[in-house]
Amino acid sequence: MTSAPHWHVAVGVLQDQTGSVLITQRDITRHQGGCWEFPGGKIEPGESVLDGLFRELDEELGVTLTQARPLIRIPFEYPDCRVTLAVFCVQTWQGQPYGRENQPMRWCPVSALDIQTFPVANVPIINALKLPPAYAITPDCGPREQWPGWLDRLESMLERGAQLVQFRVSLPPGEQAELAQLALNYCHRTNTKLLINRNIDLAVKIGADGVHLSAAQLETLSQRPLPDSAWVAASCHCSAELAAAARLGADFGVLSPVHATSSHPDARPIGWAGFGRLAAKAPFPLYALGGMRTKDEAKARQLGGQGVAGISGFG
Repeated sequence: MTSAPHWHVAVGVLQDQTGSVLITQRDITRHQGGCWEFPGGKIEPGESVLDGLFRELDEELGVTLTQARPLIRIPFEYPDCRVTLAVFCVQTWQGQPYGRENQPMRWCPVSALDIQTFPVANVPIINALKLPPAYAITPDCGPREQWPGWLDRLESMLERGAQLVQFRVSLPPGEQAELAQLALNYCHRTNTKLLINRNIDLAVKIGADGVHLSAAQLETLSQRPLPDSAWVAASCHCSAELAAAARLGADFGVLSPVHATSSHPDARPIGWAGFGRLAAKAPFPLYALGGMRTKDEAKARQLGGQGVAGISGFG
């Protein structure tokens, strides 16, 4: 039996000054024909990824790539083939893009990208474009008298530009729901997304933007717990948990611990090498967690990650 072909593909996301991205439509006669996609194509034998992207952007759009940075690397299996997408944010280019192969094309705001009109393998690209480079995790909070100070720290974090927050607080159910609602109100004032740690029912009840699943939940759930309109994230520590998160349809994950931390002194850190190795297997955006600082965002991205996550940037 002949094994399915494995295509290595270079993909470029061109973004204009308004934040819109360039998408093109595949010829109806090609694999996944009729779908919208980001420009790019198969890497030829002997080509580097960037050389392949340079050539593809010239052939498809008539532009010359001058600067790009890694966005995400996506391994994906279709029924009839495997693809590995090396995706770059194209920061600068020369020339005016046009459909050099007579393919339809248009500029589209990231918020308006419809995953239903793209090949399934492109969905993680859309998620990566919508996600920020930092994922803040709230510290725990105690009795009600501590809530004002906790909310002040949340507000301070939001004022500094946080765009994605995980609510991780251990309180009795009624109090947890009350504080979560307050936190959601604070976040939505600044268009920040709030995910609830583990508690799926609470996320649904208060209309949160999603849920963050624990590694243990990955073993017990049989299907994605929320609709596509909400975010589903997952905590992962190994390749098996990454695979479990992918089976559930997680939109992004957090991989830890990259470095040793005082909160989990017995956990064995994977280091940056381990993060890069596992990130290459994740078919979704992945944040590095464990001893992270804002300055580590570039390192995480260089290794194929979305960015960094942590509690330290909260207050």
